[in-house]
Amino acid sequence: MFPSHSKPPVIPRTASEEASLRALESLMTEFFHDCTTNERKREIEELLDNFAQQIGAWRLCLYFLSSTRNDYVMMYSLTVFENLINKMWLGVPSQDKMEIRSCLPKLLLAHHKTLPYFIRNKLCKVIVDIGRQDWPMFYHDFFTNILQLIQSPVTTPLGLIMLKTTSEELACPREDLSVARKEELRKLLLDQVQTVLGLLTGILETVWDKHSVTAATPPPSPTSGESGDLLSNLLQSPSSAKLLNQPIPILDAESEYMCSLALECLAHLFSWIPLSASITPSLLTTIFHFARFGCDIRARKMASVNGSSQNCVLGQERGRLGVLAMSCINELMSKNCVPMEFEEYLLRMFQQTFYLLQKITKDNNAHTVKSRLEELDESYVEKFTDFLRLFVSVHLRRIESYSQFPVVEFLTLLFKYTFHQPTHEGYFSCLDIWTLFLDYLTSKIKSRLGDKEAVLNRYEDALVLLLTEVLNRIQFRYNQAQLEELDDETLDDDQTEWQRYLRQSLEVVAKVMELLPTHAFSTLFPVLQDNLEVYLGLQQFIVTSGSGHRLNITAENDCRRLHCSLRDLSSLLQAVGRLAEYFIGDVFAARFSDALTVVERLVKVTLYGSQIKLYNIETAVPSVLKPDLIDVHAQSLAALQAYSHWLAQYCSEAHRQNTQQFVTLVSTTMDAVTPLISTKVQDKLLLSACHLLVSLATTVRPVFLISIPAVQKVFNRITDASAQRLVDKAQVLVCRALSNILLLPWPNLPENEQQWPVRSINHASLISALSRDYRDLKPNAAAPQRKMPLDDTKVIIHQTLSVLEDIVDSISGESTKSRQICYQSLQESVQVSLALFPAFIHQSDVTDEMLSFFLTLFRGLRVQMGVPFTEQIIQTFLNMFTREQLAESILHEGSTGCRVVEKFLKILQVVVQEPGQVFKPFLPSIISLCMEQVYPIIAERPSPDVKAELFELLFRTLHHNWRYFFKSTVLASVQRGIAEEQMENEPQFSAIMQAFGQSFLQPDIHLFKQNLFYLETLNTKQKLYHKKIFRTTMLFQFVNVLLQVLVHKSHDLLQEEIGIAIYNMASVDFDGFFAAFLPEFLTSCDGVDANQKNVLGRNFKMDRDLPSFTQNVHRLVNDLRYYRLCNDSLPPGTVKL
Repeated sequence: MFPSHSKPPVIPRTASEEASLRALESLMTEFFHDCTTNERKREIEELLDNFAQQIGAWRLCLYFLSSTRNDYVMMYSLTVFENLINKMWLGVPSQDKMEIRSCLPKLLLAHHKTLPYFIRNKLCKVIVDIGRQDWPMFYHDFFTNILQLIQSPVTTPLGLIMLKTTSEELACPREDLSVARKEELRKLLLDQVQTVLGLLTGILETVWDKHSVTAATPPPSPTSGESGDLLSNLLQSPSSAKLLNQPIPILDAESEYMCSLALECLAHLFSWIPLSASITPSLLTTIFHFARFGCDIRARKMASVNGSSQNCVLGQERGRLGVLAMSCINELMSKNCVPMEFEEYLLRMFQQTFYLLQKITKDNNAHTVKSRLEELDESYVEKFTDFLRLFVSVHLRRIESYSQFPVVEFLTLLFKYTFHQPTHEGYFSCLDIWTLFLDYLTSKIKSRLGDKEAVLNRYEDALVLLLTEVLNRIQFRYNQAQLEELDDETLDDDQTEWQRYLRQSLEVVAKVMELLPTHAFSTLFPVLQDNLEVYLGLQQFIVTSGSGHRLNITAENDCRRLHCSLRDLSSLLQAVGRLAEYFIGDVFAARFSDALTVVERLVKVTLYGSQIKLYNIETAVPSVLKPDLIDVHAQSLAALQAYSHWLAQYCSEAHRQNTQQFVTLVSTTMDAVTPLISTKVQDKLLLSACHLLVSLATTVRPVFLISIPAVQKVFNRITDASAQRLVDKAQVLVCRALSNILLLPWPNLPENEQQWPVRSINHASLISALSRDYRDLKPNAAAPQRKMPLDDTKVIIHQTLSVLEDIVDSISGESTKSRQICYQSLQESVQVSLALFPAFIHQSDVTDEMLSFFLTLFRGLRVQMGVPFTEQIIQTFLNMFTREQLAESILHEGSTGCRVVEKFLKILQVVVQEPGQVFKPFLPSIISLCMEQVYPIIAERPSPDVKAELFELLFRTLHHNWRYFFKSTVLASVQRGIAEEQMENEPQFSAIMQAFGQSFLQPDIHLFKQNLFYLETLNTKQKLYHKKIFRTTMLFQFVNVLLQVLVHKSHDLLQEEIGIAIYNMASVDFDGFFAAFLPEFLTSCDGVDANQKNVLGRNFKMDRDLPSFTQNVHRLVNDLRYYRLCNDSLPPGTVKL
């Protein structure tokens, strides 16, 4: 019946079971009806929940299951059983348990053929749940019943479903079992593995053999000579080649279904059983037989030729058998730990898979490889690619040493497989495999330099082939149809599909270049040359028209060919740029002439583009050709920029020989760059030019750069107040380049030849010009504040500070002299910023930019700013950020306000890290700002804003100012262990620790991880956990909090880190932990009885090593949760003995 605690029952208590069933059916129908309101649904839900909680509800459910055909009612009844078994089983009388254990399997046997599959599977799971609780003690025939079901032909499929469910639920059970029970179940299952694998092998072999006999053997055809040389290499024994060459049998639907269930079972078993002799050669061979279903096109063809839809479905099902078989193989492949006795099996697996690979990639007249791959099931191809990836990443180093394994032939097959992939994703996955292989080869050569030549000779042909084909694949000239399909508009992870395609291809090219530099270069450069000729030849087609210059190429076919050539040139320029790193360092001299050839070509191309202004030319198809021309120009600049490190090395060599060639390269480059630094040039091109200029100024640093007329031109343009300002990003880059030309020391010159005095004057006038409008904003006595619209003022502040901040940032790691000059030039602007700061404290967007600027100053120039001025800045900030101002920023100004406070805290982080005594006087006010003003505002807010920065500041305060809290006397260090260090500023230290403790009670997992790391670091570096104050008043509070976090599973991703932290804390005082803390912790645990607490205490062994201790912690947490679950499931008023 359906009594309810809260509402009068809809179903009368006195009604018969029949009436209850009818009532439940109508309730269920009502619940799932479209017109039922949510309110009514909640009522019905409550009613059903209350019914399920009743102790005898299962009897009615048993009746419902055997008497209804309503799916909803059956599902509900099974849910009642599931709830009973998983949450209330402990309190069910043993007589009832026996009855349930006997009735449910009978029900399953009687109805399994007629039940809908999802009801049948749910019923199987409910029976397995009973086994999980009661086998073998109270349900001794649980597993034997499953084996009997599998062995009886009528019930084999049912037995297999039970077996798979058992593997899923018992091998890796959920939380609701004690650790001891989990271990017992795993052991019980492992004892059965050999029997089970034997049965599964038998099923698959029987089906195969039964159907093989009837399969017609086709006459040998000229193309079926598949046991050729490669195969006899791959498969030592001709018998296995013969076996795999048998035609694939045609299975009936029932056998097909049975085999798919058996393969699903195997895949799940392989996911947890160790590799061992139970996995026999005959089982592996059988699995491979089924893997052939995936690559057998003939069978699928026949199915579709025979026409009926039934046959078509069969064809798909057969493909699915192949997918399932490959899943089994991949489960075995993914295990890295291979016992010696299993290695031979592995070798055999590889040989059999490569037989399949050869079958898939076999060319014959009827079928190209690509069309064959297109006809295979997509999932099968994915599984096959997974297999190849596992083979290369996990097993190649193990297998390569077998003389009978032909790695080079394998690469030939992989090559065919890669370049005939029907989808882009499939091709990307294969490129990943090649990348893994190239990494393997590179690290092998590095570890065995003596054999370098032998290894490279072995693979040279394969690598050159790979390089050529990857290069062809990125060119429209060879691969237009496929490349046209790639999306170059939509960004995904900051790159379009086309960019990803190109980037992944170029990574492979670069890795081959690293192994075979000469080959790679001689393959790539001629291709680049061909496309450059077309580009450089465009000049002859330029005609002058009324409005400017026009490209006189109009025929549709010519425009299309030009488009393809320009796209290819753009890709090849990127390829050449990607290889720049392989011409520098130790190989600079050896590869000098190749690199010089490249750089000279690039300089010529960039100059050509700038001189004839291809970016402004009119074309017949402006929407296509104009972007192409701009892109080629931008890529040529970017490729040249990639060679800036080579130019820098050339610069230092040239310095010794004073060569004119180098000077010409640099000045011609500048001639190409300067015309592009203009507001009339498209952003893409302008920014490429700016980046190249920055690299010349920062990386190459030639002495003569400043005297080149083209550079002088840029200086004049930027400092001219009337010139139109470039877009923000470009303006910042150009100013950085000009500043660096004046500030960075020239390489290979002594200090007295650096011309600092004149460079210093030039830098001061550059900064003065850049900050002119900004400095005018400063309020003074004569004109307190010139009235200017707020928005205009904000623009000036933004434009100036973004440039100045970038200039400081770019020299923050440079020599003292550079930083000195920089600060002298900036001094007045910095003072203006400080004077303006209070006026804009309520404009969080302005404050944000000002604090960014000050943060960069503190990081890069605090020594140059000097102590008095730095103190003045800190004091100004501390005065401005009152509690009210902080609250306004954090609570009312949204993300900008929070960013302002975060930057302020970052500035203080720099201050507290400063060594020496200079800023120590600020510590008390910084700590009080943190603990008394910022912390109270954010402590209770769920939002993570500001918290991470605040705790980092507290951590740095402790880490870099340990002696502010713990005075270490000489005597104490001599008498280590006797004398305790003196403690100072104890209240502040305790408040900080308290805040850390509180942060562990909050849901934010990032903050939790960060703060746990900070505590662990303080312990590693400063022995935090050993300090008397921590040991005596805080240690076990922290351990308690961390244990509770584990029990509540609120930060499960950090289980391991929390376990280690608990160990590090407990290890300070193991005796106290075992004797006092643990018993106390257990006493305070609610939801468990005294007996269970004793068991938990007894099971926590006194181990003092890290692995055993953390294992004990996780066992304690698991079992505590399990006991609570059990106790919750007991009926009220149960007496526990």
